[in-house]
Amino acid sequence: MIVIIALILVFTLIISLIALVDILRSDFKGNNDKLIWVLIVLFLGIIGALLYFIMGRGQKK
Repeated sequence: MIVIIALILVFTLIISLIALVDILRSDFKGNNDKLIWVLIVLFLGIIGALLYFIMGRGQKK
């Protein structure tokens, strides 16, 4: 049981880190879009990362 929970936590961390790296490496159309997406991913974790992959990637230049 502990192994499953650890794997879920690692998966969540990896997805969030991938989203953060993608956000920080990209240019966005709006001035504050990058900051907003970083805050969303940091505060909402996996939900924020999924929101970014669904909605945020279309806001890039």
